[in-house]
Amino acid sequence: MSWEGALPASLARAALQAASALEQPVALTGATGFVGSHLLEVLRGSGCRVRVLARDPGKLPPGVEEVAVGDLEDEQVLATLVSGCATVLHVAGLVRASREELFFAANAAGTAKLVEAASRAGRPRLVYVSSLAAAGPSPTPQGKAPEDPAMPISAYGRSKLAGEQAVRSYTGPWVILRPPAIYGPRDRDVFTFFQLASRGFVPFPRGERYLTVAFVGDVVLAILRAAVADVVGKVLHLGEPEPYAMGRLLELLIAAGEVRARRVPLPGWVFRLAGIVGDGLHALGFRQVAMTSDKARELLARHWAARTAESLAALGVPPPVAFFQGARYSWGWYRQEGWLPRVRM
Repeated sequence: MSWEGALPASLARAALQAASALEQPVALTGATGFVGSHLLEVLRGSGCRVRVLARDPGKLPPGVEEVAVGDLEDEQVLATLVSGCATVLHVAGLVRASREELFFAANAAGTAKLVEAASRAGRPRLVYVSSLAAAGPSPTPQGKAPEDPAMPISAYGRSKLAGEQAVRSYTGPWVILRPPAIYGPRDRDVFTFFQLASRGFVPFPRGERYLTVAFVGDVVLAILRAAVADVVGKVLHLGEPEPYAMGRLLELLIAAGEVRARRVPLPGWVFRLAGIVGDGLHALGFRQVAMTSDKARELLARHWAARTAESLAALGVPPPVAFFQGARYSWGWYRQEGWLPRVRM
């Protein structure tokens, strides 16, 4: 299923329209990842001239003509990536690792090197996709505002905040976006909950927890709008304006998939233990294991909620896709692509 076919038609049209307004050429990092792959399709679909950073060009879709082969550690490759570009969309990031220094090498040092390359290349407009993890959890369900003090609790969050600090030092125009948990076609993290629901058993941590979530199409549109809207020099939060209680979120996910599944609250030590096991598997080279100690620490935090209404208004985007609708699109994509079995009642 194509990117447009997996989204509401109005959202796909809005993304293509925003992409067509970008100053070109456009440099893109993270094009082989979850969000970046969708973003690349929109850029190409709008006719944008796009140059991508890729360690393995074989993972790119056919027909991508301008590729800077390498990663964020290679200063010469980064210089090639941004040379002559008017817009830089920095989506790449390391989300799972067994050691904190690995996060900082990719998300902090790598971002700083990209900022330096952009500074030497004429200071194009830079959009940095950070994470709500950089802000840290909220003490209340109402959520954190972008201007609230950042208090990350994970190595991943600290590394993304360090990346933000590098972007703030940029002398050209910049925008920082903090998406929450992103779900949708091609995602493999929140997908874990879809898998569990399809098997009839969804464990989650005990206790009251509110979460802000974002459909991937809304994040793509926000990135494109951040590159053209009058929001320079700002940190913006993404996601639905109203957070969900975690139990309610899982209830909606199960209903959207039309499956029979039980939600099972478990004590926190179960997830901490799973994280320790995941650390060991990562150390052995199993990089796709979703649960690590760092991710368990984030999962067990009280409220991953963000205030987003002001940010969404500043970007000029339509109301985000509601979770039930986005989950229905996601179930459909996962089933069509063979990631999940067809519905069973």
